[in-house]
Amino acid sequence: MVSSPISIPATSAVRRKPGEVHSLLEALIAKREQEISDIEQMVERYERRIRREEQAYRAMSAIRRLFSGKKPDHHLALEYIHYVKKPMEKARALRQEILHYQSMLDGSAPASSVERFLSES
Repeated sequence: MVSSPISIPATSAVRRKPGEVHSLLEALIAKREQEISDIEQMVERYERRIRREEQAYRAMSAIRRLFSGKKPDHHLALEYIHYVKKPMEKARALRQEILHYQSMLDGSAPASSVERFLSES
């Protein structure tokens, strides 16, 4: 005998208690803040590395500088976009997301969108 697959009606979606939603939103906010912190640390490490390279290049003698060469400006621009600009745009978007989560916690934003944000992460 073949059993029919069990179907769950759409109206029986899981309802979360306000306390659960509150703690989940706080956890998401903490996670996003950690991601922002990681991004800022990565950018800072890149900027320190670039400063060290520039300082080492300037400390070289003229002859050594002639033979070692320097990265072309367009390479430096592409590195900047990759290591600084794009990550900082992501950090800005994460900050906006945090503001949205905090407004949901405060009750100023509709809580109906909470489930959509929780399913994304």
